[in-house]
Amino acid sequence: MQSPARLTFPDGFVWGAATAAYQIEGSVSADGRGPSIWDTFSHTPGRTRNADTGDIACDHYRRLEEDLDLIRQLGLRAYRFSVAWPRIQPDGKGPANQAGLDFYRRLVDGLLKRDIVPALTLYHWDLPQVLEDAGGWTVRDTAQRFAEYAAVVADALADSVQMWITLNEPWCSSWHGYGHGVHAPGRRRVEDALAANHHLLLGHGLATQALRSAGAGAVGITLNLAPIRPASDHSDDLAAARRADGNLNRMFLDPLFRGAYPPDMVEHYEGRQPGLTVVADGDNQVIAAPLDFLGVNFYFPQYVADPGRLDAARCAGYAVRRPPADPVTEDLRAPAVTRPDVERTAMDWEVDPAALTELLTRVRQEYTSLPIYITENGAACDDYVDPDGKVADTDRIEFLDGHLRALADAIAAGVDVRGFFVWSLLDNFEWAEGYSKRFGLTWVDYPSGRRLPKASFSWYRDVIAANALPPDSAGKM
Repeated sequence: MQSPARLTFPDGFVWGAATAAYQIEGSVSADGRGPSIWDTFSHTPGRTRNADTGDIACDHYRRLEEDLDLIRQLGLRAYRFSVAWPRIQPDGKGPANQAGLDFYRRLVDGLLKRDIVPALTLYHWDLPQVLEDAGGWTVRDTAQRFAEYAAVVADALADSVQMWITLNEPWCSSWHGYGHGVHAPGRRRVEDALAANHHLLLGHGLATQALRSAGAGAVGITLNLAPIRPASDHSDDLAAARRADGNLNRMFLDPLFRGAYPPDMVEHYEGRQPGLTVVADGDNQVIAAPLDFLGVNFYFPQYVADPGRLDAARCAGYAVRRPPADPVTEDLRAPAVTRPDVERTAMDWEVDPAALTELLTRVRQEYTSLPIYITENGAACDDYVDPDGKVADTDRIEFLDGHLRALADAIAAGVDVRGFFVWSLLDNFEWAEGYSKRFGLTWVDYPSGRRLPKASFSWYRDVIAANALPPDSAGKM
């Protein structure tokens, strides 16, 4: 009997892995680096699990060569990393800190020496604290400082980096950081989150101009997107899902690809001060400047109900969880509900690969035909080192296998997906969760810094080498 065929990806498909500066680098005061909002936030009592901080993290700053060899061992075609703004401009403005630039030059040169494409993210949430003290992303000046920072980095690295990402997940920066208060800087005002939403996008547009002027390569932005599903077809639940979709998805996709914020969300947030009153003439044109690609981070779909229909959601079998009240959730009137008896990750996120196909086909049909890169996808699992000294993370392999098959379905449906970056190369500081959650293909023993490739590391290496998935969902060749 003929053996099943492998699922092959397009020629030239970019296989990568992703990390972020504050999550792995450590050395937070080395070589002139200034404090970021995450340094401040993580050192504030009660903000992170177990009072964990990124002071040491994976010690990547001092273990750079070791990690570059690990990347080569994995067989990556590309590596996505972020530059720590406070390493380059400790005060958020002014001339570059040369020691900071030198570190990223060593990183980029090390990648190129190993025939790995550098994919550089300018901002993965580590705003210099001095800029937050002056208003942070709620003020226009921060967007202008971000463009200047982009120009500094591009002037140093545009000759070697051909893939530039301005922002990582601006929704998290604005709404988690300035609205929900669960990320740095920890503010909890809808009005501040709205202003941050706009200034992040404006900063993206201004940085795009700076990158173009510096002769940088392909320029894009990374958004965290997800299907938002109503708990029922009742009109109130449908309206709740529409509001939640507006907040998570359309408040970013519409300005980038349609040149304006969605009218229903403008109406919803009308009267907030400063809110969207910070939008000035010409801003929308700056934000909607043409891009070369769109980065999409995807982890899980979301289900919501109208607050008045939570009892009905329970009767329909949904679990209703009541997290601590926050102003954003109360304002949207779209509390999350979850489906019971559905596989979930260690982050308590639903596993639903088909939602990725749904999301990508929507983006293609409603917004853009630009090339898309999955710039993050992965799972936190309850990993452990077994008595044989191995980490058998078969649940992570199954998660990645399922999502890559869903990605292949999107490609077959006409979505121009050019690459996939698994999150993450290393276990790391998982923001407010500290070191309690592990997303890496590589186990990190935090006290010693020792790296131990997991079973998923070997599996992904084989997928990259074959440019194809094994025939069965268990990931066996």
